[in-house]
Amino acid sequence: MPTIQARGLTKRFGPEVLAVDHLDFDALPGGVTGFLGPNGAGKTTTLRMLLGLVTPTSGTVLIDGHDYRHLPDPTMRVGAVLEASGFHPARTARNHLKLIATTAGISFGRIDECLALVGLSDAADRRVGGFSMGMRQRLELARAMLGEPDILVLDEPANGLDPQGIAWLRDFLKWYASGDASRGGDGRIVIVSSHLLSEAQLTVDDVIVLAAGRLAAQGKLQDLLAAGTKRAVRVRTPDTQRLVDALQAAHLPATVHDGYVVSEGAAAEVVGPIMVENRIEVHEMVSTTESLESLFFELTGGEGMHPGHGAGLMGDYRQMAGGAPSPAPGSSSRPLEEPK
Repeated sequence: MPTIQARGLTKRFGPEVLAVDHLDFDALPGGVTGFLGPNGAGKTTTLRMLLGLVTPTSGTVLIDGHDYRHLPDPTMRVGAVLEASGFHPARTARNHLKLIATTAGISFGRIDECLALVGLSDAADRRVGGFSMGMRQRLELARAMLGEPDILVLDEPANGLDPQGIAWLRDFLKWYASGDASRGGDGRIVIVSSHLLSEAQLTVDDVIVLAAGRLAAQGKLQDLLAAGTKRAVRVRTPDTQRLVDALQAAHLPATVHDGYVVSEGAAAEVVGPIMVENRIEVHEMVSTTESLESLFFELTGGEGMHPGHGAGLMGDYRQMAGGAPSPAPGSSSRPLEEPK
């Protein structure tokens, strides 16, 4: 069973910059692990330490109990995509993968398999210089899978993908993580860093949240959302005071905000019968729940947020069809990715 374990992982760049601060986390197979954090949280630095590209100041991050640089056949164990820029523009996609396969001692038969997996079979003999960013992302993913690794480490893999490509990537990562689980195995480890929080909520099974180089939270996404859920019912009615009185008589919290009666912690199936019983006219009723975005900002204390964010950020997040959360009014869509 593949494992990744970090203990006391710390990285300083000079005396002033503490990029990662005594970080502990575990990544286990069978699901997609989301690696999340605002600008400067230490995500990319941690991934580079995992892959032996940056030396920790102290602490360890081990793959199956070994430093990456001491792994036997590392290409067969770990596939990584940190950026889609290591291409010679005159080479074809197939020749690019042949060069990697030759260096790693991998059969050329695996090349066409990987190109097919990422949907680039028809572009195999095209020069990479003419590829879009999304196609380059797919090609780098094919390169990472050449050795059929038990572990995939991907930094912002959805960059450059169109909506169809993002949906494909979501399904693909879940499939790859499941690995041989259907045959009684443990599956594979897939670690994905992302600033697309609404997409991450649809993709990841586990989350590791960093803030200021420290671990803010780790666990099953659904468990974290359930533990931090802020349920509420918002009602717009001409009988505002009557509804407030009725809810309080039923020992439910009730306040008036922006023309709505708000009952924090209540559920629609509880509030609805109270309104029917009291013959209260209803113009609108909305039930709201926690999203990954609101949980993320709560865990990181708003670190790295656009200055326009403020008091309303931890407000309600309406759920759109399909489960993707819509942002609260005034929230920013600016990326939260970390500088390289």
